[in-house]
Amino acid sequence: MPRIALYTLAVCVLAVAAAVVSFAQGSWLGIVWVLLAGLSSNMTWYYVKRGKAAGSGSVSG
Repeated sequence: MPRIALYTLAVCVLAVAAAVVSFAQGSWLGIVWVLLAGLSSNMTWYYVKRGKAAGSGSVSG
């Protein structure tokens, strides 16, 4: 798994935690955190797929 995929996964997990805390406190700011979690989740999948494609297509010699 590429390093940037791990970073975006960490951002996703932290954004979900922030959304839960925001909604638990009654703040509607949690919607922003949910959107950020969705964006970082998509970025994580993109970089994981890109890393797998680059790893399988490379020829070592």
